Amino acid sequence: MIVVAGEALIDLVPRGPGALADLKPAPGGGPYNTAVALGRLGSPTAFCSRTSEDAFGEALLDGLRRAGVEVSDVQRGPEPTTLAVATLDAGGSAAYSFYVEGTADRLFTVPASLPAGTRAVSFGTCSLVLEPGASAYEKLMREAAAQGLFTALDPNIRTGLIPDADAYRRRFRDWLPSVTLLKLSEEDAEWLGGTPQEWLAAGPSAVVVTRGGEGLTVHTREGAECSVPGEKVEVVDTIGAGDTVNAALLHGLAAQDALSPGGLAALGPDGWRRLLRFAARAAAITCSRAGAEPPFAAELGEP
Repeated sequence: MIVVAGEALIDLVPRGPGALADLKPAPGGGPYNTAVALGRLGSPTAFCSRTSEDAFGEALLDGLRRAGVEVSDVQRGPEPTTLAVATLDAGGSAAYSFYVEGTADRLFTVPASLPAGTRAVSFGTCSLVLEPGASAYEKLMREAAAQGLFTALDPNIRTGLIPDADAYRRRFRDWLPSVTLLKLSEEDAEWLGGTPQEWLAAGPSAVVVTRGGEGLTVHTREGAECSVPGEKVEVVDTIGAGDTVNAALLHGLAAQDALSPGGLAALGPDGWRRLLRFAARAAAITCSRAGAEPPFAAELGEP
């Protein structure tokens, strides 16, 4: 079982570029998209979050169920669902505005236990910024690491939600001893500061950096560095591409019984290149479709 911990929200997805494009509501949130992508790939997955009892909250849970994701432990509340309004530029890249005050997901509390059979827990995005839920997710991350579980982190920076950049950067560095796999974009890496080598020294066994259409690079604690190019595709938009990479990496590692620091070390350069190519193919399919629509296993083959 892979548990994905974090927010579920509604993306208001534009039907074209520009601030005044027509908007279509769609399920979203980095962790939510990651969970759906894992479910579509066939990995046993559970979602750990708090969602609204409103119609949007029900739609979010329905989307998880359709993907085969376990939702029995999702917390519920009467508060409204968080909204994220996306704006696309001419190249399909998305920028976001968020409506988060008094919403259900930020009131998440630490569960008494994780689902039976949990091997890995994935964290990231808004859930690690918005209090009081952020502190609860942080505590869950530290508890999971202390139990010897594989932990994955994608900070997926949303600068508009971060009131104190320096405080967030310090907090990010404090998370690293509890992280097994750190995945982040080039843009996130530049904003956070530091280098993969510095982050590896603080705790993670591997750091994967995504470079958009240029591909992916992994840096490992053993000193290896492996890169693969991106898959060429006609981009509709990039919504959910990074979340699909998260899911593909976790799914591929689970398929190779590598959800552990030792398992990562045993992959070697060839194993990492195969895994990164799988993730690049998955992300390319997501980019070829409007909104966060990750691929199914039948579209990708084996990792």
